[in-house]
Amino acid sequence: MFLLVVLGTWTLMHVYVVWRAWSVPAFSAHVPRWALVAAAVFLWLAYPLSRILDRNGFDAVARPLEFVGAAWLGVLFLACVGVFAVDVVTLGGMGLRSLAPSLRGWGLVAAAGLSVVALLQGLRPPVVVNYEVALPGLPPERDGLVLVEISDLHLGTLIGGSWTERLVERVEARKPDLLVVDGDLIDGNVARVQPLLPTLKRLRAPLGVFAVTGNHEVYAGIERSVRLFEEAGYTVLRDRWAEVVPGLVLAGVDDLTARRQFAEADHPVEKALAGRPAGATVFLSHTPWQAAKAAELGAGLMLSGHTHDGQIWPFGYLVQFTYPLMGGRYTVGSMTAIVCRGTGTWGPRMRLWRPSEIVRITLRSPKS
Repeated sequence: MFLLVVLGTWTLMHVYVVWRAWSVPAFSAHVPRWALVAAAVFLWLAYPLSRILDRNGFDAVARPLEFVGAAWLGVLFLACVGVFAVDVVTLGGMGLRSLAPSLRGWGLVAAAGLSVVALLQGLRPPVVVNYEVALPGLPPERDGLVLVEISDLHLGTLIGGSWTERLVERVEARKPDLLVVDGDLIDGNVARVQPLLPTLKRLRAPLGVFAVTGNHEVYAGIERSVRLFEEAGYTVLRDRWAEVVPGLVLAGVDDLTARRQFAEADHPVEKALAGRPAGATVFLSHTPWQAAKAAELGAGLMLSGHTHDGQIWPFGYLVQFTYPLMGGRYTVGSMTAIVCRGTGTWGPRMRLWRPSEIVRITLRSPKS
């Protein structure tokens, strides 16, 4: 059902943009209808076909096709927004009848310009966002502990070795005492990430590296993904907790979005937080759901990712219907929740007004 909804939406977006583009005088006068339809069909196929080819070892074709298809995801979304905005203003062309076709053309031009900006922003290195959090139960001797969170790297064909090496250097420069990887390190193919293991092993912190799985680890094969995390030296928290040092516990769950998609109702937050020792608790969940439950069970800080804060504006307004905690810092009961915008990108290497980020948190003891 999920796949049918995605493909249906993808198809309708293409039909809508082609239909509206054909009404633009510059298109109808200079571009044959068959060429416009053929281009739309090719671009419709590009991204899903590239993933199929990638899984079957056709690297030489899959990689350039994925880049084109992924970029088109972002361009098509912005084209839909541009044309739809004109349709709203002109009441679908019933108002401003003589101007509406040309205005749709300008909407497409605006979408093309924003696509270029988004591509440039998406290729920039992640910014560092600093927070200071008073963590209930943190021992005074741990005051000032630095925790660094990275999330949603989406390593694979589009984000590879050189990008990962630069990321490791930027994380090392933050001098973390503790490092967490909050899911979706793998995009969709574990084999594509395996060669990056030597680089991933360089992600280190004195108190350890802890990870939870995201929905893309589930899609790539959860057991293979977890093995790769463990080979990299990360402690994977799968519906369980671990005491990092006396008085500080990390708890984590396998991804909640994937659980919902596969109809798994097994109370993972309760499992992860049950029976832990006294002290401060940091709760890791790739998807920023069940924050109120985590706060109720005594977590003092929740770290999540998944949403990319919409990645390409204004997509975030749609995402927020499903994920109210979108990006940045929130207070949920007595708990602080921080949602990372994503350190990498999913799909298009594009971001619009939503930069990739590395999250650096200085933990404070209330008793200090």
